[in-house]
Amino acid sequence: MDSFSITTPSLLFPAISLLMLAYTNRFLAISGIIRQLHSSHRHDPNESILRQLDNLRRRVWLIRWMQAAGVVSLLICIVSMGSFAFNEPTVAFGLFIISLLLMMVSLVLCLIEVMVSDAALNVLLSDIRELPRATPPRPE
Repeated sequence: MDSFSITTPSLLFPAISLLMLAYTNRFLAISGIIRQLHSSHRHDPNESILRQLDNLRRRVWLIRWMQAAGVVSLLICIVSMGSFAFNEPTVAFGLFIISLLLMMVSLVLCLIEVMVSDAALNVLLSDIRELPRATPPRPE
């Protein structure tokens, strides 16, 4: 703990900022897909679209918690830095450890979201297998 200083928690700021940007981009992309699938399903109800929407709902839920863990991690990191201003290095160190743990939670949720995303692609690809194959035209 001798080398722990106010600059140590500040190392998390760029990482958290980039993660939040990536999470927000994922959320925006998924919300666009949900809107498209919702519209498609209203015009032409399809069981496959419902399965995809269920999968996307799970992904949005995961992204919400990824973002929440990242934001709380950042807030605790800020409080950790503030603890140095009040000459409480032990409290600052403990808060920094909590901040790191929350960052790990956020990253684990991100990994789970990637796995769920893979399942969504498999649902989509399963539809292709079910489509009848077109026969090539015969030369005349």
